[in-house]
Amino acid sequence: MSYAAALAQTPPATPAEPAAPASPPAGQAPAEAAPSPTAAPQSATSGGSQGSPGAATEIEMPQVTVEGRQPKPARRAARGEPTRRSTTVAAPVAAPAPTTAPASPFNPPFAPSIIGSNQIQSGSSNGGFGSLFANMPGATSAGLATESSRPVLRGLTDAKVRIQENGVGAVDVSDIAQDHAVPIDPLAIQQVDVVRGPGALRFGSQAVGGVVDVNNNRIPTAAPLGGVAAELRTGVTSVNRGWESGLLLDAGSRNAAVHADIYGRSSGDYSIPSYPYLVPPVPAPSFNGKQPNSASTSAGAAVGGSYLFDGGYAGVAVSRFTSDYYVPGIATAAARQHNDLEQTKINSKGEYRPDATALAAIRYWTGYSEYRHDETVLATTGFQEITATFKNRQTEGKLEFELAPFATPVGPLTSIFGAQGAYQQLDTAGQAILLPAQTRTAAAYFLNEVRHTDTLRTQLAGRIEGVNVAGTAFTFPPNFLPPPDVPGHAPAKLDFMPKSVSFGIIKDLPFSLVGSLTLQRIERAPRALELFAQGPDGSEKTFKIGNPNLGIETAQTAEIGLKRTDGDFRFAANAYYTSYDKFIFSRATGIFCQETFASCGAGTDYIQVNYDQRGATFRGGELAWQWDAAKLADGTFGLDGQYDLVRATFADGSNVPRIPPMRVGGGIYWRNDNWFARVGVLHAFAQNDIPQFDTPTAGYDLVKVQLEHRKFWRDSPWGAVEVATGLIGDNLLNANIRNSVQFHKDEILQPGRGFKLFLSVKYGADRPSGPPGTWIGAAKRSAPDFYKSPAPDVAAWNWGGIYAGGRIGYLRGEGVTNAAFNDAATGASLSGARLSAKHDTASIGGQAGYNWTSGRMLTGIEGDFEYRNQRGSSATTCPGNICNPALAPLDATVASLDYRLGWVASVRGRVGTLVTPDLLGYATAGVPFGKITTSTSVAGFDNAGVATAASLDRHLYRFGWAAGAGFEKRLTRNWTAKLEYLHMDFGSVRSTPPTDANTALVFDANTRVTSDSIRIGMNYSFGGAIVAD
Repeated sequence: MSYAAALAQTPPATPAEPAAPASPPAGQAPAEAAPSPTAAPQSATSGGSQGSPGAATEIEMPQVTVEGRQPKPARRAARGEPTRRSTTVAAPVAAPAPTTAPASPFNPPFAPSIIGSNQIQSGSSNGGFGSLFANMPGATSAGLATESSRPVLRGLTDAKVRIQENGVGAVDVSDIAQDHAVPIDPLAIQQVDVVRGPGALRFGSQAVGGVVDVNNNRIPTAAPLGGVAAELRTGVTSVNRGWESGLLLDAGSRNAAVHADIYGRSSGDYSIPSYPYLVPPVPAPSFNGKQPNSASTSAGAAVGGSYLFDGGYAGVAVSRFTSDYYVPGIATAAARQHNDLEQTKINSKGEYRPDATALAAIRYWTGYSEYRHDETVLATTGFQEITATFKNRQTEGKLEFELAPFATPVGPLTSIFGAQGAYQQLDTAGQAILLPAQTRTAAAYFLNEVRHTDTLRTQLAGRIEGVNVAGTAFTFPPNFLPPPDVPGHAPAKLDFMPKSVSFGIIKDLPFSLVGSLTLQRIERAPRALELFAQGPDGSEKTFKIGNPNLGIETAQTAEIGLKRTDGDFRFAANAYYTSYDKFIFSRATGIFCQETFASCGAGTDYIQVNYDQRGATFRGGELAWQWDAAKLADGTFGLDGQYDLVRATFADGSNVPRIPPMRVGGGIYWRNDNWFARVGVLHAFAQNDIPQFDTPTAGYDLVKVQLEHRKFWRDSPWGAVEVATGLIGDNLLNANIRNSVQFHKDEILQPGRGFKLFLSVKYGADRPSGPPGTWIGAAKRSAPDFYKSPAPDVAAWNWGGIYAGGRIGYLRGEGVTNAAFNDAATGASLSGARLSAKHDTASIGGQAGYNWTSGRMLTGIEGDFEYRNQRGSSATTCPGNICNPALAPLDATVASLDYRLGWVASVRGRVGTLVTPDLLGYATAGVPFGKITTSTSVAGFDNAGVATAASLDRHLYRFGWAAGAGFEKRLTRNWTAKLEYLHMDFGSVRSTPPTDANTALVFDANTRVTSDSIRIGMNYSFGGAIVAD
């Protein structure tokens, strides 16, 4: 859906006139409620992420009236009442809405560019972020592994599609290669919006492909109405023997709101219908009914909090994501390649709405992230070897100002102005496809909307960027063949200044129709990979060659849209035409290489690709429709369908590589207030429009069935609770499905027939999911409320309020090390071992926190500090006849490793229930932080037989993830005692001591630090928690 069309969303009905019933488009679960443009809009930043100021989504800037500030006592907004301050804008009067059926959990507004939490829960069992887009009209996904899938929008992906979380870039290397994952797990997502057109220019130059904006509540903008809200998401899948589970917690009162989430998933190799390799090697690998090397595990946690005040909020969140996933394909399966990924991210955002006649709002977003993944294979010597490492450290910040609307001769004008900056440090080691590179970006942008009449509005956005990319540029022969065997190279700093503009017209038409037109010219600077790539990618089996002579890529687009979101028949249709000047793409040269350029022309394993530019044309369109055909029993029977097409050619008529096929689909459904059932089929046509050196992709029929039940109890013994269960059957025909946008599609089949059984339990929900139902409880609504809560009622004793105390504990720490001796000249693995160093020790520390209570439920946040002196030692040897045969009579080379974790601090969320009034059972999860010291030493002999020694000490501050459970018992008055188990994982620390030039060996160690502890302690409660209504 285009941005302009999205802006034209017909205002939903008022509470007295519920929104029209709707069912999902083909291949999708029921969508959640789309944002309400008329419900006291925040500003131009309101949209799909309800109540998330500044979230990039479908927006509308309505005509407004600024009033004087009215005195207002501090309070929490009551259920059902307007939540905006009087200084905010007044919504335009909506056109009369048609009479529709009452809202139900399966009666959401029609919003095909929004993926809500209910759709995520009932979606694909493949687990990766990109799987959310696999069957979305106008979108699909690409990735060698299910865990490394990335969105493809209208045939565009990688650097042409920005992925961001809560307004800040996802920070990964998924745009470098298809085996690199996006570090966002669907279990932690509340809503995903696809933004195009003028609004996308607020976030970057990827407005042609679009901005994928992920929203969650990690930085809360309001407190839950009941003080506490929680959601459990869990499911099991048959196709890969997988499981997934996540817990999300929200709590708040008066000036504060907090959030915590923890999640994990695991799966084995997934089942496939037939032999996966169209052209198998000789001898052909055996087949056991599964896609070889496709298992995965991932886990993560986050904790965040916000200070709420009258007129705004400011908050910060810390998150941790880890994943270890295997990469399918002939070569990667033979090597048992898997990628071990970890990311730590710190984000902050806020908004302030001053009492000013000219300035409506000030907003900011900041983020810092450290990302790393190791690509590990099974070496010929039988142990795990790290062949490549990618690190991405990135800082991003943005500040914007929204002006209050003012009258102009052509209508009221609302404006946003902003500035954005980012710095990226990309480091690589081993067999990486480019050398370290840095990118600096500084940008300024504006977004204006003029409402000419009640039914006509226009938007204009512009963006200018200064981009500096520094790295190592390589000079390859024009024919991409040696000689020379080693291409020349030199440091390079390249500067670009892309400038973009986008214009949209939105017109409300009779019969609840909305028409739109978008015209834009978007420029994008080349990325470091496109400029400086220079080597083999072991997963894609490509030998990539960058082009430092690339210029700015320019796209000129015209798009028209028509949609209807009310009534029994609803639809959204878009058609677009994009003409590219200097379209950047990776072009297969027809040459094969091994792992070095000297082998190109004589190799067989790696396809050589070169980054190039040409004129290109993309044209296509999408259609999604729903029809509530008839009343049946106590529900509604309906039909739905979808169609999408993208055709992409170069100026000479040849085909752009890796373009998705034309697809058409439809289904029938039945729903009422509690049940939803659907059967649908999506047909993908064969993709024969391929470039030179590519192969055709056969078509397929994807049949899917859904059966879901949702039940909401407003007054259960546990408070307001919603329970949802469902059974999803996917690929019921067990069709052979290959993805035309995927490298090595001839070696990888998509999962075969499978079933997913899921359960979702929401506590503290203000109303059933459906409209609005996107967010946990009522922490998010169509407009945020920045109200402080009323002063708490004080009970004689309750578990709420502030507490502090101390504790002692016993812990077992472990450092598991993958150690390897490598040949210094060639990098080949010689010997290795997996070492484990365990250490039992005592710990002492203190903690403080705050609890919120609601009935028998408790949610809280806790910070603690602990001295533990966790340490361990291990050693390994490399026999002389292996590591240096010429000096075999001499002693073996010996490597020793020591690690120490002296102290740990953590911030964790807690959720629990009162077993009795004086006994609390709880679970806890969050983010720990500690200092890890590693000492690595190697003693042996150089090539001349002279004794040598090398050592390396590293002092690292590391984030991790923690999870546990415990009991807390009231003793007397305000004193409590607690017993708690807690597991902590700090990820991996790599150490490679430097060696002399005349030494034949290099030692490499990768140590993963974990601990399990039992802790007993006492707390003193200061009381004063809110007693929920």
